[in-house]
Amino acid sequence: MLALAVTAELEGVTDLQPQDTEETPFYYTFKVQCTSCREIHPNWVSVSRFETNEQSGSRGDANFVWRCKNCKREHSANITDTPKSYSQQSPPKAKNIIVLDCRGLEFVEFKPDGLWKAVGIESKTKFADIDLTEGDWFDYDEKSSEEVSIKDVKWEIRRA
Repeated sequence: MLALAVTAELEGVTDLQPQDTEETPFYYTFKVQCTSCREIHPNWVSVSRFETNEQSGSRGDANFVWRCKNCKREHSANITDTPKSYSQQSPPKAKNIIVLDCRGLEFVEFKPDGLWKAVGIESKTKFADIDLTEGDWFDYDEKSSEEVSIKDVKWEIRRA
């Protein structure tokens, strides 16, 4: 089992998490490595917890099915649960957002494509469509009359 963990400095907001619903699924974007031959696939791959792909040899379905071009083995991964939110804390500590059950592959790098959401700590203002591809995010909370931000975002793939 692998987990995608995040560490971030949240200012004025809390409960950072992907916008991930059946109507608007979040696609987690990773670099993938075959655990058999250690080859890292050159392209980014995307995984959604709402999509299933058939595995050959009638071994059921998985959120992500991949055949290594180097050793020709088929591997799979499933997102095991709904995404967890990351709460504001000082100092920031890493927290698992999603857990992945990987069979024959490992995700080795994460790219935060897709939209995120958070909530104002005092005001409960809902912030949606947060873009973390540049690493930082800044906005203004009208209700609390304060700037809010997400900074120093670090992603880590670790054993769950």
